[in-house]
Order: sequence, then structure tokens, then C-alpha cells
Amino acid sequence: MTPYKKKALMLLVPLYEHPADRPEDWELLIRSAGRLHSVVLNPASGPGEAPDERFAAVAERLRDAGVPVLGYTDTDYGRRPHAAVVADLLRHRDWYGADGAFLDQASADPALLSHYGRLAVAARAAGARTLVLNHGVHPHPGYAGLADLLVTFEGPWDAYRDASVPPWTAEHPAQRFCHLVYAVPPGAPAAELARQRGAAVHCAVPGTGAHPWGTLPYALEATG
Repeated sequence: MTPYKKKALMLLVPLYEHPADRPEDWELLIRSAGRLHSVVLNPASGPGEAPDERFAAVAERLRDAGVPVLGYTDTDYGRRPHAAVVADLLRHRDWYGADGAFLDQASADPALLSHYGRLAVAARAAGARTLVLNHGVHPHPGYAGLADLLVTFEGPWDAYRDASVPPWTAEHPAQRFCHLVYAVPPGAPAAELARQRGAAVHCAVPGTGAHPWGTLPYALEATG
């Protein structure tokens, strides 16, 4: 595998906090637009039941700053019906102007490639210029042809330190892979490990427990 050589990795930030509760964090994200690959918008484990004007406002500012806004949509490892996933994609587009999609809990199973292929087509039709599949593990290599970015690791730092990378990833550029790491201690070399493992996009946060993505990545907090 060829390690990613650029000095700074791009950041995909899943900030699962309401802008009214954490306005300073959202402001920092917007100011850091040049370092961001994208930001995941997640009002209520999806778009919610009605538009939220505060999320709409930060989404507009991020897009104006040139940052892709990814609407969070749960796929429940292929168990969630196609129509329900598409309904969420359309709500993200119509309510928040999302120009990308973050399909969470994506299956890694080759048996579900056709299902996710249909979801990818639907996401593009709904206006997603950036499509991210969050498998959280390395999926079957066929998934690499469906999305712009695959999240091939999501988990705590203790697991990330010993994570392995399958050989097939070397056939694709580092810009196609993302690692999301939480419970990262201060000073841990998460970015360096991402480079070594061929991922050009990452996010390393100190958050722990059931809600680790309520914290900003170290890379932004250090410069905020």
C-alpha cells in the first residue's frame, strides 16, 4: 500500500449536536471550511419529522463556504426499506439543501451490493454530488464502485491501533477512504495511522460512550 503523502488530511466531521446548543462548534466548522471534506448533518438520527431552521441556517453557510453537506440517513445494514431511505434523502434535500448523502450502517456483505446500488442511484437522483457509505469496516471491494467515499473504520482508538487493511484497497486512491475514530487520547497519532493505512479523509475525536460524535476533531480544536 502506498501511504497518503499530503501533509494535512481532509476532515469528514459528523457533529451530532444542535446548533442552538453548540453554536461555537458550528462557527468553528464554518471558519475551517478549507480543511473539510464534508460535514454530516444529523438533526434527529436523520432529517427528523419537520424542518429545523437552525440546521437549515448552518447548512446554508457551510455550502456557501464550499463544504459539501451530507444528509445523515440510516440504512440499518440493508434492513431498512428502500422507500424509507429515499424519503430521508429527499427531506434532507428539500429542508436543508443537502448536496450529499451519508448512508450510515451500510452493509459490507456482497449479497447486498444490488440493494446499495439502487440506493446509490436514488441518492444521485436526489441531488447527492458526494455519496458516502459508512460501513465502519472494510466491505466487499464491489462497494468501492458505488460511492465517492467509503468509511472503512468507525470505532474507538484502542481498536484502531491494531486495525488491519485488506490488500484490495491499494487498488484505489486514498481519497476514496475515510476512518472515523473516537475515544482518542490527546496526542495519539490518529492522522499518521490514517495516512499509513491509505485513508486521505478522517476524523479523530475525544468523545466516548454512546454519543462520541458530539465533539469536534482534535485537528480543529487545536486551531480554534
